[in-house]
Amino acid sequence: TKSISKCYVQVTGMTCASCVANIERNLRREDGIHSILVALMAGKAEVRYNPAVIHPSAIAELIRELGFGATVMENCGEGDGILDLVVRGMASASCVHRIESTLMKTNGVLYCSVALATNKAHIKYDPEMIGPRDVIQVIKDLGFTTTLVKKDRSASHLDHKREIRQWRRSFFVSLAFCIPVMVMMIYMMVMDSQLSDAHAHHNMSNEEMEAIHSSMLLERQLLPGLSVMNFLSFLLCVPVQMFGGWHFYIQAYKALKHKTANMDVLIVLATSIAFVYSFVILLVAMAEKAKVNPVTFFDTPPMLLAFISLGRWLEHVAKGKTSEALARLISLQATEATIVTLGPDNILLSEEQVDVELVQRGDIVKVVPGGKFPVDGRVIEGHSMVDESLITVESMPVTKKPGNTVIAGSINQNGSLLISATHVGADTTLSQIVKLVEEAQTSKAPIQQFADKLSGYFVPFIVVVSVVTLFAWIIIGFVDFEIIEKYFLGYNKSISAAEVIIRFAFQASITVLCIACPCSLGLA
Repeated sequence: TKSISKCYVQVTGMTCASCVANIERNLRREDGIHSILVALMAGKAEVRYNPAVIHPSAIAELIRELGFGATVMENCGEGDGILDLVVRGMASASCVHRIESTLMKTNGVLYCSVALATNKAHIKYDPEMIGPRDVIQVIKDLGFTTTLVKKDRSASHLDHKREIRQWRRSFFVSLAFCIPVMVMMIYMMVMDSQLSDAHAHHNMSNEEMEAIHSSMLLERQLLPGLSVMNFLSFLLCVPVQMFGGWHFYIQAYKALKHKTANMDVLIVLATSIAFVYSFVILLVAMAEKAKVNPVTFFDTPPMLLAFISLGRWLEHVAKGKTSEALARLISLQATEATIVTLGPDNILLSEEQVDVELVQRGDIVKVVPGGKFPVDGRVIEGHSMVDESLITVESMPVTKKPGNTVIAGSINQNGSLLISATHVGADTTLSQIVKLVEEAQTSKAPIQQFADKLSGYFVPFIVVVSVVTLFAWIIIGFVDFEIIEKYFLGYNKSISAAEVIIRFAFQASITVLCIACPCSLGLA
């Protein structure tokens, strides 16, 4: 027999089954090409050829002449079949050696590894020469029992329900406390602007202004140094910081443990520092019995956490939608197949039910009316109408007669068909779609990767900037105290200049942290 080699060609530009048929039909006519099999979703052609007559580059050129893009794939391991089995009855390492050596001698088995501890066998084989049932039979003949390792068909790993619940709860907790804080803030801003207008028109003195200011309801002092506004803001901020920010704290801790800084670290840093600083300032003001209420940042954590929780919630809802669609796709796969043995003149000799993972390329599969096609294949006998709407979204059934191709997961309607399996296991159209969607879900968008990379530099940069701000203002204050007096209005004249400078420097550096934290980059 003349030597037959196999190559894989990546084909681009195929849009439907007729493109596949066109490539297969035209290449089969060429000299030196033994057989060709094209997978539409994977965009891959498997060609068996005679290397004495034709080369892979010439095969790719033939496909290009038909108007498609084609490149020869270097790593030919792509088409290997992989089989994972549970093997029972092994007693010692000699059993393992017996199974491995027998399988490696078997024609078509490329690699085999058996683990005694877990009773598992991992086998790679060439689907052209041998199939999973043959491999299982070889192991059975040695006196061991085998079963397939069951694959998880439920797509439970794609379930986002828990995260959706978690972020929704986080958002509503933050929102419930964020709204009153915002209302108070807007009220204060409106009152302040009215006061400054009055100040401009009526030439009031600063003392009169402060008297009116402190008589306002929210600015009234419950205790010396503690205004109604600050007290309420503090009460509203605590639960948000504890419950709304809980997940951020966990994520930030994990990131810091691995010596990385992500957006969560920045959010935690800003909200915690704003909260702790405001709390300390309040305690200091109360200890000093200050007449003027200190400027606090209790409004930052609730608003920030509400916005970011909303973003995370929406992100997981979107992911959940894709996952639902994927779970539905996975559920469309058939779990069993009826394999038949044909005698001369296509007479049925026997039929058996096997797990869909055990169907081999070239098997004859019988599909009864109302049954699902377990694998992609070509009709060899029978006429029927087939509902292919899961792949093509075409609601009208498609007529199938000998020679036509069928897609795994589509539903046979009125006639019984015998098909020859062409794509099995992970190569079926449905498996390829599932794989593509899974890959799209697990990979990040390029812009997202870029943002993550940036925030790795951004977080330390902001921390450095705020520390620089702190020391810069301390130095400026000690060199020229008048500048501080100009910007730090209403400080208590009874406290020392050094304390005023340090307070103002802290306020400036915290402001940098709070404002840079939710930066549009992170929110987006």
